Amino acid sequence: MRQQRFVWFFLFLVSCAASHNIAGENFSAFHIAGFAQGTTYSISYYAKDSLVTKFEVDSIFNSIDSSLSVYKPYSTISKFNEAVLEIAPGMHLGRVVKQSLIIYKATNGISDITVYPLVREWGFGTKKIAAMPDSASIKSILACVGSDKIFFQQDRLVKKMPCVKIDVNGIGQGYTVDVLADYFEKKGIQNYIVEVGGELRIKGHKQPGNIPFSVGIESPPEHGSNDVVVKRVIQVDRGAVTTSGNYRRYYESNGKVISHLINPKSGYPVQNELISVTVYAKDATTADGYDNALMGMGLEQAFQFLAQHKEMEAYFIYHNGNGLVADTATKGFNKLFVNNIPRKAQD
Repeated sequence: MRQQRFVWFFLFLVSCAASHNIAGENFSAFHIAGFAQGTTYSISYYAKDSLVTKFEVDSIFNSIDSSLSVYKPYSTISKFNEAVLEIAPGMHLGRVVKQSLIIYKATNGISDITVYPLVREWGFGTKKIAAMPDSASIKSILACVGSDKIFFQQDRLVKKMPCVKIDVNGIGQGYTVDVLADYFEKKGIQNYIVEVGGELRIKGHKQPGNIPFSVGIESPPEHGSNDVVVKRVIQVDRGAVTTSGNYRRYYESNGKVISHLINPKSGYPVQNELISVTVYAKDATTADGYDNALMGMGLEQAFQFLAQHKEMEAYFIYHNGNGLVADTATKGFNKLFVNNIPRKAQD
């Protein structure tokens, strides 16, 4: 899934140690890192022996990309996008689309994987553009957008119109993190952190010392600066953390900032006060699947939504009424902070 998602908010891992003795057994720290899906990945785990190799990890990436990457013409998702009516989606695409349809319904269409033609039209996909689209082009494309235009029929993924095309970049890296984490679980590994492009799933603790993993959340850089500044630090011993934001992937045209986040109902880039949303959930597919939707809702609606979805917690960085950068969090997320709780914690 090359260049599917930018790491808008860099989530860093606080140092991992080398070894630990638990119940008389020597456990060592193993680290695997590389480049995949247009970004970097980093994995740390603690075990008695080396139970997972880089070759195994890269094989999982290759399998997922062969299904979900719109940048690979032979991938399953590319075949669906070029199909007139239907294809057999296979395991990875089938799982991701099914979860995406659930999120589409839960968010009343704010999250919609059929937005892909609009994303391309605005210059954020595989298509290069010479100018921004006009209202006539947007109106024409909107006729092909809407996840109510795709469905499953037995073992087939079906589209109602040939022009319907999908991109699962809003959930794909979270899904990848979960597939990798589940592989570690099957290997019997109980202490690990899996990170792909800033999307994380964590279980257990760092060793030695049985210390919770610490994760830093980046503050938006000052104008003209590329320096990474850690705004908050959280500690997590189980679950997933993902982030969506609008200041890492955008361009300017005629003095306007054009965000990669596209409203699937209007066809235009999202415009609201939010700068970023960091979501905590039990798994990365859930967290990653909803973080873009929360960005699209805006702050007030996002809190209303989260009040009805207790399986997630979130932290927001936004522009307040005075145009200044501020932050706030749900009460559940607020409990994750390490001695630097945001001033405004909300239900």
